[in-house]
Amino acid sequence: MQSTGTHDPATTPTHCPYCALQCGMNLTPVEGGTVEVSERADFPVNRGALCGKGRTAAAVLAPGARLTSPLVRSGDGALVPAGWDEALDRIAGNLERTRARYGADALGVFGGGGLTNEKAYALGKFARVVLGTSQIDYNGRFCMSSAAAAGTRAFGLDRGLPFPLEDVPRTGCVILVGSNPAETMPPSLRYFTELRENGGTLIVVDPRRTKTAEQADLHLAPRPGTDLALALGMLHLVVAEGRVDEAYVEERTSGWEEARAAAMAHWPEHVERITGVSVPELREAVRLFCAPEAAMVLTARGPEQQAKGTDTVGAWINLCLATGRAGRPLSGYGCLTGQGNGQGGREHGQKADQLPGYRKLTDPAARRHVAGVWGVDPDSLPGPGRSAYELLDALGTDVRSLLVMGSNPVVSAPRAAHVEERLRSLDFLAVCDVVLSETAQLADVVLPVTQWAEETGTTTSLEGRVLLRRRALTPPDGVRGDLEVLHGLAGRLGVEKGFPTDPEEVFEELRRASAGGPADYSGIDYRRLAQEDGVFWPCPVPTGGDDTRNPTAPHPGTPRLFLDRFATDDGRARFVPVAHRPSAEEPDDEYPVLLTTGRVVSQYQSGAQTRRVAELNAAAPGPFVELHPRLAARLGAAEGDPLAVVSRRGRAVAPARITTGIRPDTVFMPFHWPGEGRANTLTNPALDPTSRMPEFKVCAVRVETVTS
Repeated sequence: MQSTGTHDPATTPTHCPYCALQCGMNLTPVEGGTVEVSERADFPVNRGALCGKGRTAAAVLAPGARLTSPLVRSGDGALVPAGWDEALDRIAGNLERTRARYGADALGVFGGGGLTNEKAYALGKFARVVLGTSQIDYNGRFCMSSAAAAGTRAFGLDRGLPFPLEDVPRTGCVILVGSNPAETMPPSLRYFTELRENGGTLIVVDPRRTKTAEQADLHLAPRPGTDLALALGMLHLVVAEGRVDEAYVEERTSGWEEARAAAMAHWPEHVERITGVSVPELREAVRLFCAPEAAMVLTARGPEQQAKGTDTVGAWINLCLATGRAGRPLSGYGCLTGQGNGQGGREHGQKADQLPGYRKLTDPAARRHVAGVWGVDPDSLPGPGRSAYELLDALGTDVRSLLVMGSNPVVSAPRAAHVEERLRSLDFLAVCDVVLSETAQLADVVLPVTQWAEETGTTTSLEGRVLLRRRALTPPDGVRGDLEVLHGLAGRLGVEKGFPTDPEEVFEELRRASAGGPADYSGIDYRRLAQEDGVFWPCPVPTGGDDTRNPTAPHPGTPRLFLDRFATDDGRARFVPVAHRPSAEEPDDEYPVLLTTGRVVSQYQSGAQTRRVAELNAAAPGPFVELHPRLAARLGAAEGDPLAVVSRRGRAVAPARITTGIRPDTVFMPFHWPGEGRANTLTNPALDPTSRMPEFKVCAVRVETVTS
């Protein structure tokens, strides 16, 4: 796939702009001033393989597919082209007026899990130092926040995978919970194929028989919202069958007695009634998991995007701890992070409760350290703000003006029609994006910003591997980088220094801000990243180093965490007692069916970019409702018939896709499209009490045929 633009004269090794695999790819100039994407076999994660999204990634670089001029809302309500000074002046003026009238917390900032580490860092600093607002969060809250909360609670530290992907084929068994990498990150499927080729076993937990589940030795299809009960039922059997690693539990954990007591209340027959997974299947899963010397549990959005997602992930972690499958070679719990920089995006300050280095905003020592790097009074830093959905829900009332960078909540947020209404109610909305997304269409000012191939910056993959994306093209005239946007706004709002436009300069400051924190990047620099295949954090400056710019003996990075101790005060992993509870919304006579949502292979997230690629649209042209033949028969629906799916929050219409690969009590919709087929019109914003994750994965609906 090719894209027009000005290019450097040599092939540029870089990384894909989409999922958290961050696959290596090459961008090569070709005749006519275009660039071609090709495989990069030297990068160890994807070993040259690219999915369709990666192969066609350059298509969105073309001027016809993307924004090339700022847009401002005219007197007649239309978005019209404008100059950069006019656009930035309008944003700064409106933000200043809102702050003067309502206070700093009337200003909101909403970021994205696709922003580079430099952008996420600068955005968090901009919100707290320039705007003085606590009201900042990002769409990564909708992705892996439950796993992050559970991992921190159990291990004292959250890194999506505490081991590299190369360990997966070498373990003995993997339980893959609520993940469909065959479609969400296809180049990773080889790791699970190699696992089985090496004699290991794969267990897939999913209410749908996905392309990934078809590869499994055992597929468990629980009712949506019951993953917590399933994990507890397996732990019950581990105890009852004498499979607990007592020596490990005694030596490396705490809290086992309480967690065991909670699990023993979930006997197999009870769990079968809750989940629909039979007792023999439960026993077989336990046998396969416990038989080899090493095993892993990997979760994704299925168990995490629930109003009990933190406890659900915690139950799977408890299963790992009870069997001695954490902090040992080729064993452990891991989260398959989704967004391109979902890991780094939550580490450096754009999350409502965090400062750079994965520090807590409520920690006085963390505030002092970061404030020292920023050159401000620690007391001037605002406290934690609202989580993502709570921030969106407050728009137009408590939060009057909003800056959005790298997100499209009109499509991606739960209860999306309500969120769209709240966005429309704002006094002022500014959006920075590559394309005119559905959210940008509502804005008062839209700023066209650079893309992955037009800028240099770092991302952090699902492995915790910090990577360097390299600039290969000069952006079109009229397009600026997000760092330039923040620099321009900061200056107009009275902060002349502290917001450089050079990403390497920003990264150098990020290193200092992260030093000594849980996510310590201080021993990483652009030179190392250019020479190596990425560096795993934590990577501190070793003792004896002069400063973060001149370490005497570079730290090698940390590919594998917890082998010696966990990141808790006493070095022990913590069991957390949890119990199954119903979903926030269970089926009833009016809404008798369960809806679950997810992705398809040829689209990505809200589809703002992939829906502009002809090849991807040909493969996945629009939304659909996947349902079982028995449910279709009850409705009198045939393949392709329009169906209305109705929840307490709204109605979506899409063609029927009939398959035996889904439970009869469940329907599935992908969430990549706006309009009448928008799946997130239906989803439930009930929040996990710890992670504040909305319950995307389960809500009660009814399904109706649509007559013309």
